Amino acid sequence: MSREIKVLIVDDSALVRQMLTEMLSSDPTINVVGTASDPIFARKMIKELNPDVVTLDVEMPRMDGLHFLEKIMTLRPMPVVMVSSLTQKGADAAFRALELGAVDIVGKPVLDLKDSFQNLRGEIVSKVTAAASARVRARERQASPHTARPVSSH
Repeated sequence: MSREIKVLIVDDSALVRQMLTEMLSSDPTINVVGTASDPIFARKMIKELNPDVVTLDVEMPRMDGLHFLEKIMTLRPMPVVMVSSLTQKGADAAFRALELGAVDIVGKPVLDLKDSFQNLRGEIVSKVTAAASARVRARERQASPHTARPVSSH
């Protein structure tokens, strides 16, 4: 019993949005419900389309992906897979994305994009599929000394 996974792709590159859409749509359990070129469009689409998973780039106009990820995890937590050239293994952006609540990361190739991306198809599909079943919790806005109170056992 596999349910459909609704995915929203957020990337400023039209080519990357197209390649991710084709790649993810090749899996019968994944339905790409929309694509957005920046977080401002993505915010509206998240409200309208209610995706199960968001793929998110780091470098984008109007708002970077890490800042948007922080907003998502505070206001409307959902599984996010970062897909960015800045999230290569060991990169500061990768650690920051995981710290902010991203479920997983995929390093976007920087050279020979079309062929290199096809080599990542299996990894991207499996990470998005796994992310769909991840339990994501809201990030605390700002920890205040009054938010955590011990529960009385009386």
